[in-house]
Amino acid sequence: MGMDWMQIFDGASSARKLRLLRLCRRNPRRMLVVPLDHPLTDGPIAGGGFGLNRLVGQLATNGADAVVLHKGSVRRVDPAWFTQMSLIVHLSASTAHAPDPDAKCLVATVEEALRLGADAVSVHVNVGSREEARQIADMAVVAEACDRWNIPLMAMMYPRGPEVTDPRDPALVSAAVTVAAELGADLIKTYALESDVDMLRLTASCPVPILVAGGPRVGDEKALLEFVDSALRGGAAGVAMGRNIFESDNPAATTRELARLVHGDVPPPAPVEFCMKDMKETGNHEAHVA
Repeated sequence: MGMDWMQIFDGASSARKLRLLRLCRRNPRRMLVVPLDHPLTDGPIAGGGFGLNRLVGQLATNGADAVVLHKGSVRRVDPAWFTQMSLIVHLSASTAHAPDPDAKCLVATVEEALRLGADAVSVHVNVGSREEARQIADMAVVAEACDRWNIPLMAMMYPRGPEVTDPRDPALVSAAVTVAAELGADLIKTYALESDVDMLRLTASCPVPILVAGGPRVGDEKALLEFVDSALRGGAAGVAMGRNIFESDNPAATTRELARLVHGDVPPPAPVEFCMKDMKETGNHEAHVA
């Protein structure tokens, strides 16, 4: 079933524990996180743009525990949704058009994230990339700020670079995960390993909860659920899945099915008072979620 995060962070401050409790409000051992940081890297996403607010509402009312957004996108989302799920502000960025897309840099601070109401922040490190040293140094700076402000840190850790021939090599993934744990991450997102045995070894050896990345789009819903089930049986604390949710034909239904698998059950949709302000007040035609 996985580790209880509150037992792991017994030594944490009350403020950090409070934010961790918000992150795993439905289950102290499992999380469903939906990263929506893709537009900065790849360009507009399905359900994004002017529909971002509606998409986030679908996630919030169908069982997602947290959403990952860049600071600019947060301002286009009604804060009422974050009474139902947590906000993780992503601090790293690069674009697919850069000479080295693996060279992530910091584009926001912990203080900015707190001003936006974040329950946690995330950083991305590509272990094995040409800019690995700077990315690790950036993560260390963020980790210190997280300690100062008592906010959880999620590290997105991937073996990527000119010498990495197999990014899912168990030894490489284990090394990347270890970097994050050693530098103070509270939660780690990384690749799922193909072997159940290797996945169990990875999660058992890591002192920090691991979320598996959703990866490329999986067209078959059965295959998607089997992927998530395998990761959970391998000791993962949950999944951090973006494309397979926001590119699906029905993001709300997909979120609900994944939440049911991750948590065993999901709460009913949010009551009306937690939803958007009336369209007549806001003039926003994306205000209500189908």
